[in-house]
Amino acid sequence: QVQLVESGGGLVQAGGSLRLSCAASGIIFSRNTMDWYRQAPGKAREWVAAITSGGSTNYADSVKGRFTIFRDNAKNTVYLQMNSLKPEDTAVYYCNARQWRGYWGQGTQVTVSS
Repeated sequence: QVQLVESGGGLVQAGGSLRLSCAASGIIFSRNTMDWYRQAPGKAREWVAAITSGGSTNYADSVKGRFTIFRDNAKNTVYLQMNSLKPEDTAVYYCNARQWRGYWGQGTQVTVSS
């Protein structure tokens, strides 16, 4: 059974930092490209960042230079380090395994106050 469990969200002031974690089980984690998405109230879910099995990364323009995605295959966990946070980063953040698109965790809420 595929499970994705996000954690690390919270309330932070603009300019602050948070590190999100996503623990995966039920998949061969090391072989999967992993993505982070986010969904703000009243908006569609949007892609944020990706990391391939080989460690290559890609970012949405809105977070480039501020967010860093990385992974620990020994822990079956993908992370999202978020720096210089802005109020517009407020959203529920989700991780997703590229080969298991239909499986989503509960997400973790990030709220950035101005």
